[in-house]
Amino acid sequence: MAHVKPLLTLLKVNSDQVYALAIQQVLALCGDGELGDHSRCSEDLREYLTIAPSETLSGYLDSCLHSTFDKSGFVLQDIVNELGRRLDYSVDNGVYQGRSNVIGSDGIWRAPDGHAIVVEVKTSDAYRINLDRIAGYRTELANAKKVDADHSSSLIVVGRQDTGDLEAQVRGSKHAWSLRLISVDALMKLVTLKEKTEEDSVAKIHDLLRPFEYTRLDKIIDIAFRVAEDATAVVEEQDLADLQDDSYNETRDVSKKQEHTPADVLAKLRQEIVAAIGEREQALLVKRGGVLYWSADKGLRVIVSVSKQYANGNYWYAYHPHWDKFLSEARTGFFVLGCVGRSKAYMLPFEWIHQRLKFLHTTERNTKMYWHIQVEEPRPGGELVLRMYKGGDDEPLDAFSLSLAN
Repeated sequence: MAHVKPLLTLLKVNSDQVYALAIQQVLALCGDGELGDHSRCSEDLREYLTIAPSETLSGYLDSCLHSTFDKSGFVLQDIVNELGRRLDYSVDNGVYQGRSNVIGSDGIWRAPDGHAIVVEVKTSDAYRINLDRIAGYRTELANAKKVDADHSSSLIVVGRQDTGDLEAQVRGSKHAWSLRLISVDALMKLVTLKEKTEEDSVAKIHDLLRPFEYTRLDKIIDIAFRVAEDATAVVEEQDLADLQDDSYNETRDVSKKQEHTPADVLAKLRQEIVAAIGEREQALLVKRGGVLYWSADKGLRVIVSVSKQYANGNYWYAYHPHWDKFLSEARTGFFVLGCVGRSKAYMLPFEWIHQRLKFLHTTERNTKMYWHIQVEEPRPGGELVLRMYKGGDDEPLDAFSLSLAN
């Protein structure tokens, strides 16, 4: 008999109602409500956490740390591991409670370059932590061939922000060069930052969680600079769109004052589009970063780019090489065009748009390149077409339309 999952069933019916529940209520709807290793409750909870928005996870963290409840430490451990997934690590969940013949780590996070982080989650540093035991987990995992001793480190994630005593304990120990320490709050901030960025910054964020020598500050500054630079990319795209308005029209009035679409209008339309895609594809989408989204299993991937309508009736978008790579790795991928003022979006299949890139203009800006996606309205109120500049025929987009609720 199939395992009934009431929480996930309710999530498909009314996700907002589920996200409004307290974490204790969520837990009660998972399996039989008894959280333990290899339990159905644990299975349901972890599956749900892969779908829940990051701001919802942030609220759950606060509850685990400040409204202690039965098994709150176990829930905290699962949420921290989910934050690892949000940072693009491949995560092996650890055990809730140590027992004989089982290595007692709380999780293993594996970066794309092969470096593994053995994670230990603590609700508080109010008592002295046995660093030898934590370091021993990594040694045991290396001996069991589950991590590489030369390409792994340990990370302690603690609930409190004030970790001064523990920091001193780590600095004065023999494990100072193989162990890092971060608060839950700072880890959540990294996830939030990463969701505002895209591919280029992920490796830099990973660097922050590994032990490195920091007498010289260049590496920290390089990481901060690269992440901040990438975090502005989505905002800059709107500015670039304004600069490109009528860029291929010889009658362009360069003195014309550009009017920027408010960010909240673009964000609201993007949210409506993501919800409509989820309903059509029967999948809940999680933000990967910037304008990139994917399903929990990463098989469905979408990029949702939004444009206002310009004075000439056109919509303008950029399409970046790393977006093309992101979609190419999907089981099903779509480049989705949102049009401010229209009740439709346009879901362009990856293969379709990829095959037409050769007909599009490109721009190189510093070290970055992108393709121009210019969508035109041949007649007022009519269907849109994708403009081809290099020999291809303009392509009608009506076959890819997605109706929006509002």
